Amino acid sequence: MIAYIIRRLLLIIPTFFAIIAINFFIIQLAPGGPVDQYIAAQSGLAATSVMQERLAASGSEVNQARDISAQEASGYRGAGGLTKEEIAEIEKRFGFDKPIGERFWEMLKNYLQFDFGESLFRGKGVFELIVERLPVSISLGLWSLLIVYAISVPLGIRKAITNGSQFDGWTTTVILAASAIPAFLFAVLLVILFAGGSFFDWFPLRGLTSNNWESLSVWGKITDYFWHMTLPILATVIGSFAGLTMLTKNLFLDEINRQYVITARAKGLTENAILYKHVFRNAMLLIVSGFPAAIIGVFFGSSLIIEIIFSLDGLGLLFYETTVQRDYPVIFATLYVFTLVGLILNILSDVMYMIIDPRIDFESR
Repeated sequence: MIAYIIRRLLLIIPTFFAIIAINFFIIQLAPGGPVDQYIAAQSGLAATSVMQERLAASGSEVNQARDISAQEASGYRGAGGLTKEEIAEIEKRFGFDKPIGERFWEMLKNYLQFDFGESLFRGKGVFELIVERLPVSISLGLWSLLIVYAISVPLGIRKAITNGSQFDGWTTTVILAASAIPAFLFAVLLVILFAGGSFFDWFPLRGLTSNNWESLSVWGKITDYFWHMTLPILATVIGSFAGLTMLTKNLFLDEINRQYVITARAKGLTENAILYKHVFRNAMLLIVSGFPAAIIGVFFGSSLIIEIIFSLDGLGLLFYETTVQRDYPVIFATLYVFTLVGLILNILSDVMYMIIDPRIDFESR
């Protein structure tokens, strides 16, 4: 196993380099980069300023103001726009005065030291921005993951044991119906019903905690935290039970019908002993080994729409905003961390396969 892990770790290097390089050059060569974004913003401000000055001087009507605004905004390099020297200074400020290859190697050298630099438009370090938004994403992802596993796995086992019964039938109907409900639509419904929309005002609609959270007792802080997280978590998990539940059921059904279970019953073992000492370990192989991949969703799988509806500043909203702004340091740092964690967790997933089932030996292959 040690030799296999070492080979996989060494394989990370070329794989990681290829992923980062391809994405870097594609994004860098795409139009509408941060320099264009900044120039457009500055040009818009300049046009607005000129319009206001002319209005103040002439006392013109609203229609004249619209004409002036249209003329000034028609091109930022025209009259009243930015000069070539100003554009060159902006490019130097953002580091785009260097060749693209030099920018790539400099970024890679810094990222290997986990130096992600500063955001181009937010005046903060990338690491600081991610740390600020991480509590929201962890709260949504972690509790959603725990709730889904805590309900789906026992429910799937129960459905396998009672396969074909009324319980199996109506629970299948419920979880499939829940999976058909869009998360954003259910979130809006929760807001209307329970967050002061049209009926009840039981839950808050903004933030992770209340404004007076620091002054609350320990129990008060815990209560306040879950008070804020109840509706977002419900909206996140509503459609997440069907896949894991049915996977668990089918895996257990497949194991229950195997010959070793029949032999164990013939030896007089109880159903619980057969189920939890023999069937459980074999059936849970795919579920447990897939847990590392599910952890990625805890940190990077934030729901943008859920965060917007419930006014939560999480990673999902941050990544969307920085992508629209072409904030390259945040985009590339996210890609770097996500790729590195993903590659490592893939190795961890294979190791868990071998630990859970010693019959699996990737090293011999």
